[in-house]
Amino acid sequence: MSNLQEIYFAGGCFWGVGEYFSRIKGVSGVTVGYANGVTSNPTYKDVCEGETKYAETAHITYDPAIVTLQTLTRQFFKIIDPTSLNRQGNDVGTQYRTGIYYTREDDKEVVFKVIQEEQKRFSKPIVVELLPLLNYYLAEEYHQDYLKKNPNGYCHITFESLKDLENPNKPTKEELRNRLSSEEYYVTQECGTERAFSGKYWNHHERGIYVDIVTNEPLFASCDKFDSGSGWPSFTKPILADAVTKLPDNSHNMQRVEVRSKSGDSHLGHVFEDGPEGKLRYCINSAALRFIPYDEMEKEGYGYLKALVC
Repeated sequence: MSNLQEIYFAGGCFWGVGEYFSRIKGVSGVTVGYANGVTSNPTYKDVCEGETKYAETAHITYDPAIVTLQTLTRQFFKIIDPTSLNRQGNDVGTQYRTGIYYTREDDKEVVFKVIQEEQKRFSKPIVVELLPLLNYYLAEEYHQDYLKKNPNGYCHITFESLKDLENPNKPTKEELRNRLSSEEYYVTQECGTERAFSGKYWNHHERGIYVDIVTNEPLFASCDKFDSGSGWPSFTKPILADAVTKLPDNSHNMQRVEVRSKSGDSHLGHVFEDGPEGKLRYCINSAALRFIPYDEMEKEGYGYLKALVC
């Protein structure tokens, strides 16, 4: 017997909504179609004319052991304007209204609690429908997986908030404010920079690894650390090739490359091309790091990386 469950999200044009949820781990299937209308077998043309009362909707099938309904609903609110009635992005009409349609009565309370949480973020009332599913008709085949077939097709949403699911254990901003020092929070969450020669690791030479102070993901090894004379910890490379991400940074009238932790998305510093012997220089803030001595790596769960620490 299948343990999969389902939920229906109406969030404006269903091309983007369907594609968004198809990228979430634990979602096993996505179709798009027309929900909660008053006619039978509607076509796209029928729905666009506005008399059928259908909403463009994505049908999500998911494994609750991998992703919860609470998580899916919270992500839904990240791609819609929940206070906008019958409009999302450039699309206007009742078919573009927002709604969450359930088939299990137990799901109603779960979704309702998320809506209550979200309402605290808005001064205007949330107008997302929360109703049982009355009916659902699949949209025409060319609408299914539309953005996979047409990567440059119209989409009113962005996919940036999917990053929030890369590390579901990442603390909230409020938790981080309580846990981190003011400088650690400023550096990692607000792209700040500590003063040169002020950090605890710029002149640190102990053997071990440096991890993200927010998520504890491994970032750099002591054997790749060198004295650049800059006053910040400097490394020739990350401990693993995909440990960090690099982004263009044109702030402060400079053209630089920002370095962020991949999973925690913490701001770490910048990377430059003036490292020793033609290598790179990862110029990193001490406030973004936590050091794990080599002899404690096994106990802290980093034993698999000991071979990379010379």
